Amino acid sequence: MSGHNKWSTIKHKKGAADAKRGKVFTKIIKELSVAAKLGGGDPVANPRLRTAIDKAKAENMPKDNIERAIKKGSGGMEGVTYEEIVYEGYGPGGAAVLVEVLTDNRNRSVSEVRSIFSKNNGNMGEAGCVSWMFSKKGLILYDKSVDFDQLFEAALEAGADDVAEQDEQIEVTTDPGLFIEVREALEAKGFKHLNAETTMIPQTLAVLEGKQAESMLRLMDKMEDCDDVQNVYSNFDISADEMEKMM
Repeated sequence: MSGHNKWSTIKHKKGAADAKRGKVFTKIIKELSVAAKLGGGDPVANPRLRTAIDKAKAENMPKDNIERAIKKGSGGMEGVTYEEIVYEGYGPGGAAVLVEVLTDNRNRSVSEVRSIFSKNNGNMGEAGCVSWMFSKKGLILYDKSVDFDQLFEAALEAGADDVAEQDEQIEVTTDPGLFIEVREALEAKGFKHLNAETTMIPQTLAVLEGKQAESMLRLMDKMEDCDDVQNVYSNFDISADEMEKMM
């Protein structure tokens, strides 16, 4: 299982998403505004905005909040201007870490991200030091109860790159440009996904155990908790047995 998917599974088990709903809303509002600013306020013509709206709805964000964020981003309301930045570095055991930031203050963001790295047995690196290890993909997750053969056939017919069974779910990966098309084609055939997003998939994995595994999870938690951080990805892998010891 890829590091990013491992982290998503861990967050779900810990209930972190529910505990930090306010922060989740803040991050989604930022994404809605930036997506609308860059590609316009029409989700039909703006795939990034469409994806952000879907994510907002999945988190039960009120319709008024969604519309206000889009209006602000597309120029209908005055608001803060956000800058997109990607920071790279290494976590415990040399695990690669990619941090996507949306910020109105670059100096504050770089200081906070660097501090999180250093306080959790990691270190910030130069641009490009780990990004080559990741590929941008569309990722759609389904429960294991879904008929794999039917999903496999439908996904490939819709243009997906791959369908694979993982520990607790089935993963459909796509080219990012076909992500929405594949997801909607599968929805039309009755396949209800658990989660759907564009993400960064690691090509190699760093297996962590013991103290390194614990430190890595703390680092990821702290990054997620940072207001300026939108997404954080890593190539760490922690075995199910190791996770049982820590949960």
